[in-house]
Amino acid sequence: MKKSIFRDWLLGKDTIDATKDAWIAKKLSEIENGKSILDAGAGTLKWRPFCSHLQYTSQDFAQYDGCSSEVGLQATDWKYPKLDIVSDITNIPVPDGSFDAVLCTEVFEHLPDPNAALRELVRVAKRGGGTLLLTAPFCSLTHMAPYHFCSGFNQFWYKDNLEKLDCKVEECVANGDFYDFLRQEVTRLPFVTKKYKGEASLYTKIRCAMFAHFLKKFIATEDASDELLCFGYMVLARRN
Repeated sequence: MKKSIFRDWLLGKDTIDATKDAWIAKKLSEIENGKSILDAGAGTLKWRPFCSHLQYTSQDFAQYDGCSSEVGLQATDWKYPKLDIVSDITNIPVPDGSFDAVLCTEVFEHLPDPNAALRELVRVAKRGGGTLLLTAPFCSLTHMAPYHFCSGFNQFWYKDNLEKLDCKVEECVANGDFYDFLRQEVTRLPFVTKKYKGEASLYTKIRCAMFAHFLKKFIATEDASDELLCFGYMVLARRN
């Protein structure tokens, strides 16, 4: 197993990303060819390859460098590619209704005023059916500091705020559930221990791996525990 793949498994990212990424990729593929899309908070342009059939525009504030802070989890190899728009996400320099679709994934937790950002994303989406594809953590550890301001967002935050902004929420789907989240933190324990207390013992690592394996049977069984805790919500909304 490659080191990066093992690291992702250790941090629980295999569970988090697989469902979310598949959902986003599917929704992007369903947007009609030639439509315009804004990737807000685009970062490293992860989603650009999935938008080859669209008129793609990227936006980011382009200030995170991965090395100015050692607090929490950091992306030390972070590099911005060429961005189309460099601006504050709460003040994007385009006219109202400029885009057929707006994508904003795993960004809201990094904003001091996520509600203002949501208002701006709705503003730049076209009236009468402009699509918004949104994801953010329900619960997250400190990462990409100093740009981490909210630990997460419940489904009710999306539904309440989007309705107030005259948008219709068509999908609000939980990514993972209580047991998925617990597995993530159990598998992350050796990593956290190494960072803050020193290398975890082999015994600790084995126990964590065994417990994570035990949790798989709960993960494989559908229940309603996602209402209590999940990785985050995947939201598709339309501007009226």
